[in-house]
Amino acid sequence: MPQKITPWEVEGYINYDKLIKEFGVQSLNNLPKEFEKELIFRRGIVFAHRDIQRVLEAKKNKKPFVMMTGLMPTGRFHIGHALIVQQMIFWQKLGAKIYITIADVEAYLSRNQSFEDSRRIAIEEYIKNYIALGLDKKNLEIYFQSERSRDAKKSNAYYKLQNLLARHVTFNEFKGAYGDVTPGKMLASLLQASDMLHPQLPEFEGGPLPVIVPVGIDQDPHLRLARDISKRIKSPEFVQLSSTYNIFMPSLSGGKMSSSDPNSFIALTDSPTDVENKIKRYAFSGGQQTLEEHRKKGGNPIIDVSFQYLRMMFEPDDKKLAKIESDYKSGKLTTGELKEYTIEKINAFLKEHQKKRKLTEKQVNKFLM
Repeated sequence: MPQKITPWEVEGYINYDKLIKEFGVQSLNNLPKEFEKELIFRRGIVFAHRDIQRVLEAKKNKKPFVMMTGLMPTGRFHIGHALIVQQMIFWQKLGAKIYITIADVEAYLSRNQSFEDSRRIAIEEYIKNYIALGLDKKNLEIYFQSERSRDAKKSNAYYKLQNLLARHVTFNEFKGAYGDVTPGKMLASLLQASDMLHPQLPEFEGGPLPVIVPVGIDQDPHLRLARDISKRIKSPEFVQLSSTYNIFMPSLSGGKMSSSDPNSFIALTDSPTDVENKIKRYAFSGGQQTLEEHRKKGGNPIIDVSFQYLRMMFEPDDKKLAKIESDYKSGKLTTGELKEYTIEKINAFLKEHQKKRKLTEKQVNKFLM
């Protein structure tokens, strides 16, 4: 199946080298030492960027900068979402102020979900997991698109910016970025652009400053459009947006995880039995058809979902991971043994995470504006 990449749909085998050329992003190389210590950068999970040097310079010179991201509150929080949270925590520790938008307006426009359901899902599935994963409430703003701020000046500036952006974009640009265009997608796109750019307004961080937006590569059309529009606005002035791009955490069957299909992902609230059943029944294997054939030919870790989960999140020890990869390729390690080890690692992580999550109930309101 040929690859299809849009903000709403991902299909086919994903060729990341091809996407780098098609989308005009740059490979991520020669980063400061702090990045080497972080698994997602060291192993190339975050693989490309646009203008990251602006943020690196700000960090080096002890100047303020922002990391901005968003969440779509329409399904369960799974391990794929945790990749972005790891980046939030990393940038926060480097000194970034974190802005997180809860896209309840987009959920209403594109998925016909009520604002009440969006609020409930955002809190139960996302914010509680953010807190348990280690996001700090200091230097952090979490807000709903439908209710930006109780401060009228801030709220007015945010929504005014959305309308200002509308004047500087054409219908053909929307069509070029998204293909199929509806009024709802256009409005949601303009509000997303306002999300990404508004930290630079005087009412928020006092004026222009670097903003980095970590996303999956499928969300790049939103970045490109926001960058193109912001170039045309003379007042207020904006520093061009920076961005990083992570590869997709594969679904259990391969491809991109879908929050609407519970058998495509591991949720951070899954029980040990859930994890065991999902990995054993649904996790795509890179092994051979028979044990004899596997011992002879070995497995393919590149397409094996269990190995990819270890590589992307659950096996922090590089030497241990390299041995697993070598043993699997040689046939010494079987698919069953690889799955058992992956189940053990995931359940150990979830056991600790779920303990922390139970303690978040009284903290949620402190994280919400």
